Amino acid sequence: SVCLMHSFWLLVLLSSTLLCVVAGPLSLPTLRPHFPVPPSSRQVQHGLLPHAYHYETKWLKQVLDHFSFTTPEVTFQQRYLINKDHHVPGGPVFFYTGNEGNIEWFAANSGFVWEAAVEFHALIVFAEHRFYGQTLPFGPTLRPETLVHLTSEQALADFAVLVEHLKATLPDVRHSAFIAVGGSYGGMLAAWARIKFPHIFDGALAASAPILQFGDLVPPTAFNDIVTRDFTLPSESCSGSIRRSWSTLLEAARTETGRKEASAALGLCTPMTSDADVNAVVGWLYDGWTYEAMVDYPYPADFLQPLPAWPVRESCHYFSGTAEGIGLLREVHQAIGVFYNHTGEAPCFNVSSGHTSPDLDALAWDYQACTEMVMPMESNGVHDMFWASAWNATAYAEGCLRRWGTQARGSWAITNYGGRALHAASNIVFSNGELDPWRGGGVQESLSPSLIYVPIAEGAHHLDLRAAHPADPPSVVKARRIEKEAMRRWIQEAGVRQGIASEGVLQGQPIRPHREESVQEVCTSDLQCLGNTWM
Repeated sequence: SVCLMHSFWLLVLLSSTLLCVVAGPLSLPTLRPHFPVPPSSRQVQHGLLPHAYHYETKWLKQVLDHFSFTTPEVTFQQRYLINKDHHVPGGPVFFYTGNEGNIEWFAANSGFVWEAAVEFHALIVFAEHRFYGQTLPFGPTLRPETLVHLTSEQALADFAVLVEHLKATLPDVRHSAFIAVGGSYGGMLAAWARIKFPHIFDGALAASAPILQFGDLVPPTAFNDIVTRDFTLPSESCSGSIRRSWSTLLEAARTETGRKEASAALGLCTPMTSDADVNAVVGWLYDGWTYEAMVDYPYPADFLQPLPAWPVRESCHYFSGTAEGIGLLREVHQAIGVFYNHTGEAPCFNVSSGHTSPDLDALAWDYQACTEMVMPMESNGVHDMFWASAWNATAYAEGCLRRWGTQARGSWAITNYGGRALHAASNIVFSNGELDPWRGGGVQESLSPSLIYVPIAEGAHHLDLRAAHPADPPSVVKARRIEKEAMRRWIQEAGVRQGIASEGVLQGQPIRPHREESVQEVCTSDLQCLGNTWM
């Protein structure tokens, strides 16, 4: 067989994708979806980010291995961003648990944190994840022998140590409530930070956090099913056209003439000449459709690429529902151009340019996906708009062993963080957009009065963490109100524990200890009613 490994220029890059073409008749490859990921760290510079906010960049010396007590200790410098503009003594701290990328990019795209900080008089911290962005313990070189220290457990310990450092060095936050906030992988870390360190983090907002996308906790088809639903909402002919396009492309790729015609129809800069080229185009198309579903925001945004409002709807406009053959591929060219070329600046699509010289952040995540972040995915070509591609744990593990010499532990995240067994957890809000493909791996019900699920009907990937916008649908406006009410409760409870009155911090909201009450007594707000749905 011929195997092509390509690393995507966008991250969540959940992991690099291994594409295998079996000798003989060309067949569609196995694909893995990815989280949305920041641009290359080399491209992100402070001050050039969209909607840049003001902050001070600081560094903290961290221990490389928090769980070893050998000497001498190996250390590295962790970067974090801090803003005190609206903080008052005793006010809360909003602590963003950094994702798999440059922390400045996440700071620029988390307007909710900045806006809530004004209301709560909060100090803001964005902490960068080890081995990502500029927090590189061994510099710009990633080797298996040093990456053994790249785990979510070590990153959570970094965050906990940073909180302790802030409390020790900033008198105004010594007794403050610390609220963990994160989206996507960062949302997973926020929830796990509260679970692992409840004495350090008083609550957590986990937006679009697929903490259940492990083992057999959720169906492995969930992600691709939701992508398909997104492209079916504007018109069934839209998802149906995309489903038919794969076999159309495959049929054309059987001959040299067909490949040339298909390449021209798709607007490729370089014609497909091999099975590997065909698989690269298939992967590029798959990325475009799935990323577009993740960032299907109700207003123009440049989270991953410059995109119009409701980009999925815009793409679907180009499908007639009746086109066949090369005509269908021409419609695909126009539709996928909404994601890859909305500005119209690209004269053609250079598919290979996105799959060379992988970024360090992408490589680091591939390592994590080959150790503890093993998230099963598959499609069936019946209930989704893709093709039959079953999850193969053995092949996945073999690929990880070849690339990194690691043993992928598919159940470790469940053992380590509990999976669905969250009965001992508290003070976490899980939010998911109904349009977000990662919703399938997230918590989608309230589990207790303090483990709250907030659905966002018109929301894509952590829309609630973005800045408020005039085009925000009512569901995200309501979600943010619920989230802030939960944060206010956590801050009040922390104040009671500390014996500190914080009426001024909470703009006159009285502090009262949480007590068990009847549904009739407490169901007086969105947050409380949602919390009671578990009963």
